[in-house]
Amino acid sequence: MDNYKEIRPYLDSEVRGALEEHKDHPMIRALLYFTFPDKSQEEIGEILASCNSVSDFQAKVIYQSVKNVLEKSSEGFFTSGFEKLKPDTSYLFISNHRDIVMDTSLLNVALLENHLVMTASAIGDNLVKKPFLLALSKLVRNFLIQRGLSPREMLESSRNVSGYIRHLLKDENRSVWIAQREGRTKDGNDQTQQGVLKMLALASDEEEIMDYFKKLRIAPVSISYEYDPTDLLKMPELMARHYDLEYVKTSNEDFNSILKGALGQKKRICIKIGDVLDTELDEIKNRNEPINRQFQMLADHIDEQIHKNYRLWPTNYLAYDLLNGTAKYADKYNEKEKRQFERRLERRVGEGNHVARQNFLAMYANPVVNRMKYEED
Repeated sequence: MDNYKEIRPYLDSEVRGALEEHKDHPMIRALLYFTFPDKSQEEIGEILASCNSVSDFQAKVIYQSVKNVLEKSSEGFFTSGFEKLKPDTSYLFISNHRDIVMDTSLLNVALLENHLVMTASAIGDNLVKKPFLLALSKLVRNFLIQRGLSPREMLESSRNVSGYIRHLLKDENRSVWIAQREGRTKDGNDQTQQGVLKMLALASDEEEIMDYFKKLRIAPVSISYEYDPTDLLKMPELMARHYDLEYVKTSNEDFNSILKGALGQKKRICIKIGDVLDTELDEIKNRNEPINRQFQMLADHIDEQIHKNYRLWPTNYLAYDLLNGTAKYADKYNEKEKRQFERRLERRVGEGNHVARQNFLAMYANPVVNRMKYEED
């Protein structure tokens, strides 16, 4: 385990010390008061004192935090596909990625409620620069993906992360969550990057890479929010990309996205687990394609499940119709939902900026476009 000290979450033996060190940080205290609004400081202290492991902290504190977030900022959390998963079995969840914290938090709520193995989850080290955020991320079993490295350092870091993921899945029987791409999808067009799959393959102990992926038990995950509470915060990067300009984040941008993602209105949310990849991997292997082609075929299989399992909300259909000047999906939403979404569009981008309007609508419409690829004529 010492090989992974720089990236791993806390060991259970380190949890009490970490809580003692950070429990009085103003942001940690705010989290605890949000989580336990009816409890005294002494009662909260007793709860923390009873946390002797990462699992304790997740089940006794973070689970309640997320339930409170759902109560205050959503109109329902729906899950599907968890019955396909076996208890006491680790899986590699490869997921679309919309929210820095909520995606994995919601998945782990569903896993806990279904008595399944919760995840260790990948997070970019650029997102946890603040000491209290780093501590909190390690308390919820995040492991770090190092950013901003030279090509040589990146390869070494990728080997280390790949080895750690294999260690988690195989030696610890710990499920792992990783996004299908580096960073969140800003434009709603969820596509698996080959680079993620190539990183995972670096720890392969099989002659055929697809045999290794089969051992990892890959389960594609689709998460969909009716309203993305960070949609406005994603616009500057989308606009820079449209005009082919370099985008530089502001100093607190990621932290603001974390807060807005947790507290902003989401309406309904759905997580659906796809089928664990099995025969698809045999088919890829048996075609004897070049290795890069095999990676792309695997990415295509993951994308197909994510796109097909994405819960399309009225906001998605509305955005598609508004973007394309059509009423193709008019039966998927009512007049009230249309007025609400148009008000949101007006508040976010106004009427005068055509490019911003198109980018905002595409953010919500692209899941519909991706689903259409698989619909029968």
